[in-house]
Amino acid sequence: MEATRLDRWMWAVRLTKTRPDAAAACRGGHVRVNGKPAKPATPVHPGDEIRARVHDVTRIVEVVRVIQRRVGAADAATCYLDRTPAPPPEALLPVPRRERGAGRPTKRERRVLDQFRQLP
Repeated sequence: MEATRLDRWMWAVRLTKTRPDAAAACRGGHVRVNGKPAKPATPVHPGDEIRARVHDVTRIVEVVRVIQRRVGAADAATCYLDRTPAPPPEALLPVPRRERGAGRPTKRERRVLDQFRQLP
């Protein structure tokens, strides 16, 4: 059965930008393979579930195909099944922005901002 190093696979399928980033995430305890903490040299096989916290987002992927070299984004997406749950709807709300140089908010604008922040 084919296998490769975890850090190499994460880099090859573009879960991390560089291989040292993948290794650092493993050493920092941010990566688990089948529910167990993983080191950078942990072997990855098809069918394994990988939970990786990258850039404050927890990605849950299932290995479909093992590759050792970095490939294009379209090819890399075929190497895993993304099982990451959708973000909560409140995370999708637009963030209100003020124009540069607009100064401090007026009393009326402050009330509107406070009402916006207290939405359920």
